[in-house]
Amino acid sequence: MSKQRVNDQSEKHLPLSLMATEAVTDTTVANHDETEPTEFERNKERYQDLISTLPHVKGWRSKAPLIGYGGHWWLQFFLEGTLYAQEFFQARPIDILVCSYPKTGTTWLKSLAFVIANRSSFDDDSTNPLLSRNAHELIPFIEIEFPLFPHIDVIKDKGNTLFSTHMPHDCLPDSVVNSGCKMVYIWRDPKDTFISLWNFNQKLRLIRGPLNSLEECFDMFCQGLSANGPYLDHVLGYWKAHQENPDKIFFLKYECLSADPLPYVKRLAEFMGFGFTAEEEKSGVVEKVVNLCSFETMKNLEVNKGDKEREDHPSPYSNSTYFRNGKTGDWENYLTPEMAARMDGIMEEKFKGTGLLENCE
Repeated sequence: MSKQRVNDQSEKHLPLSLMATEAVTDTTVANHDETEPTEFERNKERYQDLISTLPHVKGWRSKAPLIGYGGHWWLQFFLEGTLYAQEFFQARPIDILVCSYPKTGTTWLKSLAFVIANRSSFDDDSTNPLLSRNAHELIPFIEIEFPLFPHIDVIKDKGNTLFSTHMPHDCLPDSVVNSGCKMVYIWRDPKDTFISLWNFNQKLRLIRGPLNSLEECFDMFCQGLSANGPYLDHVLGYWKAHQENPDKIFFLKYECLSADPLPYVKRLAEFMGFGFTAEEEKSGVVEKVVNLCSFETMKNLEVNKGDKEREDHPSPYSNSTYFRNGKTGDWENYLTPEMAARMDGIMEEKFKGTGLLENCE
């Protein structure tokens, strides 16, 4: 979050006192004076000071308002982490970011990206870390770890080249755009996205008040009032960036990947710079990657069952929470025809003339 970055994102809401504040370092001093705040605490306080000046509206929970920043809506912990990533994340040309809106196929795409990039590092499938660790451990979010787990600073891990984010494209750290690193983006039918998001929020372990009714949350979602939303703006932002720079942004639709994964996995690998050789294709490696990362395989792994958590730190969600259904069209079990028609109409109007509705890359 350079001073210029903050001005670009929230000029109307930025207090003069923050604009004049000198940037602090992102180093954590191991043996600091306990009477003095840590760098983490100082950074967090600065972000909270800014957030307190921004618009707050009713969210999906009584104790979790949505906060307006940069043309989007945020939960506080997401926004704190986003501000931190904007300020300190330094992307490199060798990095690859898995980008998505929540509940659009993130876990699946992370699994595929990890296995594709690391398939030569393991003797066989049985030694792959994906079998014993959740995909979100293996490809960390650049914005989520900071507010929830201050003892872990994933953005300073120079040994890692795979990261992920739920940030809208126009809120990404400047270094992501300027470094020339690659991004892979996945989106999904907004009706299924909403249903998956609503069910996911019911399993949140943090106490932030009860979740609003499905009907009330749906109405807010249609109005663009959701964390990291509006959802359709999130999709459109990455789609436009992909059209402008297709060599740097790979764009996937969940329904297309689900219907016929093999060709998309091959194209994904090629884009990432880890294309399958003719010998690998002949010996069935592509099929093995698809099967290893399939919803059924992932859901039935011991690490993703019951209340098991990720190994590196506690999480607001158990690993099993990321594997609810995985099928397309589940919205039909929740939404009335009128609700579905409303969402379809909003999407068609938003995407009209963009080529997005006809796309199945």
